[in-house]
Amino acid sequence: MAERRSSPMARGRLVSAPKPGRPLRNETLARGMKIGLFGGSFDPPHTGHLHVAEAAKRRLGLDRVWWLVSPQNPLKDRQADDLDRRMAAVSALADRPGMVISDFESRLGCNRTIDLVRALNRLYPGVHFVWLMGADNLKSFHRWGQWRAIFESIPIAVISRPHDAVRARLAPAVRIYAHSRIREQGLARLPLKKAPAWTYLIEPLDWHSSTALRARS
Repeated sequence: MAERRSSPMARGRLVSAPKPGRPLRNETLARGMKIGLFGGSFDPPHTGHLHVAEAAKRRLGLDRVWWLVSPQNPLKDRQADDLDRRMAAVSALADRPGMVISDFESRLGCNRTIDLVRALNRLYPGVHFVWLMGADNLKSFHRWGQWRAIFESIPIAVISRPHDAVRARLAPAVRIYAHSRIREQGLARLPLKKAPAWTYLIEPLDWHSSTALRARS
């Protein structure tokens, strides 16, 4: 008979998830917490990223936002800059209360969002996770691996970004999951909802982009 392993969130104690690599600051959660997961290559990070994270934290009443710095976006042909360098840059940008910078994806050894979400749900039962992304990602979300499984595994908050409002709202994901959209009056409960559940947050626009910053460097 296989050995039974105790849950890392047993009896609601404050505990840290198993870490295959070096430990990271503030990767400690308790039952009932509402945590935004903000994944990306952040190559380089900019104020537009910070705008998305802070808007989601404020409007959804999140306890923390985890910036999940990816080793490499599988949808991008361009090789991302050194992970440690990007981690340091994100740490400098997002040095705000409630912001946690994590290379959890790298330490877990995965590069698909669905694997990351399933692992976090398994490691932290009782924590309410919500996936955060800019509208620029929503318009191409149907290209992500097992994108429907992602929509049905975690609530999602989309934050408006320049140039993408119309295309994002016409995205296949929007049409297919239109019945699961949470309107303004229900935002605070989005992280507590059973997936599929998602919302589109209209915010003042920040025009910075990683592509433009790389072009000027």
